Order: sequence, then C-alpha cells, then structure tokens
Amino acid sequence: MKKIGRIGILTSGGDCAGLNAVIRAVVLHASGQYGWEVIGIHNGTQGLMDRPVSATALTPAMVGDVLLRQAGTILGTTNRGNPFAYPMPDGTVIDRTPEAIEGYRMLGLDALIGVGGDGSMKILSELAERGDIPLVAIPKTIDNDVMLTEFSVGFETAMSTATLALDHLQPTAASHSRVMVLEVMGRDAGHIAVTAGIAGGADVIVIPEIPWRLDRIAAHIASLRERGRNFALVVVAEAVPTEGGEPLKAVQSAGGLTYGGIGHYLGDRIGEVTGAETRVTVLGHVQRGGVPEPRDRILASAFGVHAVDLVAAGKFGRMVAWRNRTVVDVAIGEVIAKPRSVDPAGTLVRTARGLGISFGD
Repeated sequence: MKKIGRIGILTSGGDCAGLNAVIRAVVLHASGQYGWEVIGIHNGTQGLMDRPVSATALTPAMVGDVLLRQAGTILGTTNRGNPFAYPMPDGTVIDRTPEAIEGYRMLGLDALIGVGGDGSMKILSELAERGDIPLVAIPKTIDNDVMLTEFSVGFETAMSTATLALDHLQPTAASHSRVMVLEVMGRDAGHIAVTAGIAGGADVIVIPEIPWRLDRIAAHIASLRERGRNFALVVVAEAVPTEGGEPLKAVQSAGGLTYGGIGHYLGDRIGEVTGAETRVTVLGHVQRGGVPEPRDRILASAFGVHAVDLVAAGKFGRMVAWRNRTVVDVAIGEVIAKPRSVDPAGTLVRTARGLGISFGD
C-alpha cells in the first residue's frame, strides 16, 4: 500500500450545520495522529477543475474550537457543476472529469475524503473509479436520506430548527384560531417533516412517501374542532406533489428547478374546503444554517476521525455510517443505489399515528 502523507478533503452538495466540525476532526486527527498534511479543496469538485486548482493547506491552528460551532463550510460547496455533465453558458454540457482528475493529481494527494449527500457521493464515486482516486466518503444531508446510516451530518440541526418553528407557530395559531402550514425541506424524503412533526406536536404531516387526500386532511381538522380545538398545525415536505400527483417546482435564477410551492398550495386548498383562516410559513434555507446541535457536532467529529482511520488502513470506496450507537463503514456502491425514504410502516410513522396525527391518507 502506498504510504500516505497528504490527503484532500472537499464538501459537496447543499451546505448544512456540522460540515466545519467534520473538517476540524479530519485535520486534527490526520495531523495529530498520523502527521499527514491536509489540503482543503474549495467548492467541491469545482475546485479541482479550476486553474490554478483552488485549494488551501489546513493546519490545526486554522481549525480551532470556533469552527466546531460554526455552520456552513469554510471550504465552500456547490450542488451544480457535475464534472460528468458540466453546464456551459450556451446551454450545452461537457465532460470535465479529465480536468478534475488532473486537478487531484496536481495537488499531489494520496487519498481524498469527500463529504456529501447521495448525489454528491455518486459523482465522487464515479470520479474516483475513473481516476483511480482512493476515496472515503462522509454522509451529510439535512434530508437524512442517505442509505445505510441512521443519521447524516446536518439532520439533527435542521430537524431542531423545524421543531422550533412549530413551537413558535402554535401560540399564534391558538390565539387567532388559524390553521398553520409549515413547509419544510425534504427533496426525496420526509424525514424532517415526520420527526419535527412528532416533536413539535403537529396535527397533520404530509410526506412524499404517503399519498394524501384533501378530504382526509379536512376531516381530521374538523374532528379537532369538534373536540374543542380552535387551531391546527400542518407540516408538509417540499417534495410532496399536489393531490393530483403533480410536483411543484420553481425556476431559479441559474436556470435550475427546485421544489417549492406545496405549502401555499395546501394552505389554499385547506382554507377553501374547511373555511379556516390559514397561514403558510416556508422555512427554506433557515434549516441549513444556525449553530450545529450537539449531536451534529458529535456525529461530525466521529465521522471525521473514522474516515481518517479508514484512509490509514487503506480501506477505500467506503462511507462512514452511524448504526446501533457506533460508527461503522459501508461500501459506497451500496449507498448510492437509491435514497433512504421514510418507511410508511416504520416506527416514526406508527408513533405519529398512535398520537393521533394524520398523514392525510
């Protein structure tokens, strides 16, 4: 096995709380335990395609305790610019993987640690295979939809933020006899909606994994009124389609499409059918920021240390994961097959139903 002396780390995909804690753990452990140099690559794979390559040497002095508490990522990140299909100004796409691989070689790295969600991991895995790059992956996503790990970095903070939003909405809902609809993130899965809905005392939770009907939601809100409640809290994940099954997406300034609009759609429909006064809050990117919750800091630290140990052991093509209260590692190929959705028959859904929460089905 090639002797390790210099490793790279990059963050890719959407930002979240805990990324800087990962970077800190990797630098402290790689430097302190193994004496390696750590190179931080800027803006995900984009940094490898930049010329000169956009990267910075990271030292323990640069990753102090303040970084543990800081959201976002000091390396920058991107969820655009797939090197296999890189978008050009004229609307065409080109393959820039040779440039990314060359950028990795130019940095003189012996291995790469990539921090990302399932989409980023798929890209990094294919890049590593094509360029013979020794890769270890760390899962991060507020959606918590990466396979084979119970938790991903960033989920705990996002879920806590959504729960706090429900805590803030409940008193004003009760004061004005309103139905409050909270739209939370969740590109492919409803993990934030389910967990925050249970923790925040929601009455209705609408997620992509369970088809919903407006009449069922309206009937549940009516039953609350009959029991003396003058308000209701509804949580909906952004990727939930309309009652007819149509996804709601908005065009962004860069030309891409993102989910958005289901909260207002649902709020309007509930108001029309029930006659209730409704208000809609779209939590959006507030869920990505904020001071990382303790569990995200601990998870990020444990993942960073284990990832470095995997590099030292020559175990590449692996992703660190949290299972049964410990850190393990799994094959990246098994992770990227599909996202981890909410199990409609799982513990959380059963718990919510047991509490009298409706899923609109």
